[in-house]
Amino acid sequence: MRVDGVILFVIGVLVVALGLLVSIALHEWGHYFPAKKFGVYISQFMIGFGPTLFSRTRGETEYGLKAIPLGGYVAMAGMYAPKDPGAAPEPSTTGFFDQAGGEVSATTATEHEVDQRSFYRLPLYRRIIIMLGGPVMNLIIAIVLYSVVLLGFGVPSLSLTVGSVSECVVPATEQRSECLPEDPAAPGASAGILPGDRIVSVGGEDVDEWFRVTEIIRESPGRTVDLVVLRDGESVSLRVTPLLSERYAFDSTGEILVDEAGNPVVEYVGFVGIGSSIENQRQPVTSVLPAVWDNVVGVVRIIVTLPERIVDVAQAALGTEERDPNGPLSVVGVGRIAGEIASVDTLALRDRVASLIGILASLNVALFVFNLVPLLPLDGGHIAVGLYEGAKRRIYRALGKSDPGPVNAGKLIPLTLVVVAVLGGMSLLLMYADIVNPIRLFG
Repeated sequence: MRVDGVILFVIGVLVVALGLLVSIALHEWGHYFPAKKFGVYISQFMIGFGPTLFSRTRGETEYGLKAIPLGGYVAMAGMYAPKDPGAAPEPSTTGFFDQAGGEVSATTATEHEVDQRSFYRLPLYRRIIIMLGGPVMNLIIAIVLYSVVLLGFGVPSLSLTVGSVSECVVPATEQRSECLPEDPAAPGASAGILPGDRIVSVGGEDVDEWFRVTEIIRESPGRTVDLVVLRDGESVSLRVTPLLSERYAFDSTGEILVDEAGNPVVEYVGFVGIGSSIENQRQPVTSVLPAVWDNVVGVVRIIVTLPERIVDVAQAALGTEERDPNGPLSVVGVGRIAGEIASVDTLALRDRVASLIGILASLNVALFVFNLVPLLPLDGGHIAVGLYEGAKRRIYRALGKSDPGPVNAGKLIPLTLVVVAVLGGMSLLLMYADIVNPIRLFG
């Protein structure tokens, strides 16, 4: 790799790393802001974990940066109810590693004040708002970033500009690109269509998408069709007669149809022999939420099939199997892909920038979904405990029993440590795989 390529690679990694750090900080702010509004005692707001690099105390809260910027936490009083009635709540945080790392929240208030301003004393709806604040922040970030990519940069799409013109007609089922003497001349070339022509109308119908162009052509074998193109700023009228040819059948989304045996479906339709050029096309605002939702569904599928995928990753890391390009990645793998995108010179600068923003959007979707998994110490685990507590109290009330009090989620700490250990082990395996057998986008 050239020196400038190395510099761009490093820039790509740093951009995504900085974006991830900001995303983590905003995630924790999503917890911090409502907790502060609801009066919860907050002793620390930290980005990262491990030794503290820098911190400053303002009011009752210490704000700082830790040595390993792969997480963060807000130290709220009483996230877990006391094990025994009347006992002081144990210190805990919103952080992923606080239980495993023994994080202790420093306090400047009296024990009584800390207890009265504890998280577990809040009404259930307020606790859920606080715990949802982090993931919702990541969702908002993802929506904003997807909006920037789709509305600002656009996505590569088939355009109305002719990108290629075939010299002859080759059956779709034949695996060759060169013309043979017996091949008929392609109608597009015979009609004078040139690469760079922008199609305005076909058969007297104004067109605004390439699929409509191909649809009219495929429906018109043997019939002369009027074609108007824009060439060098001027309208040029042409006449083309599509030739009946063997082509693959497509569905409404442009995908090749296959039969029950998995073979491509072939049909005889009109063929001209022109191909569209790929251009970035800005999308409508209505495309943003569906794009985010598709990403959410994709992340959910990865999480649901994570055990199977981790086995595949282990086999690829320890053996010779290829990595699944749609499989899970560690921060190392994400950083590597970001570096590759930033350094590849076959992509325009705007495409590289859009791709890096897209990576950050996907990372925030992953943080949103992952943190909602109903296992402690994740945000979803705290929400699940709160919902269980609320349901239990309602049942007791319906049965005429006295309030059972808050659920002692501290009993789940051993399970929490197991979850942390398992997820930590998977993270290390993914990091190792991303080093020895990485997923490559460009060969």
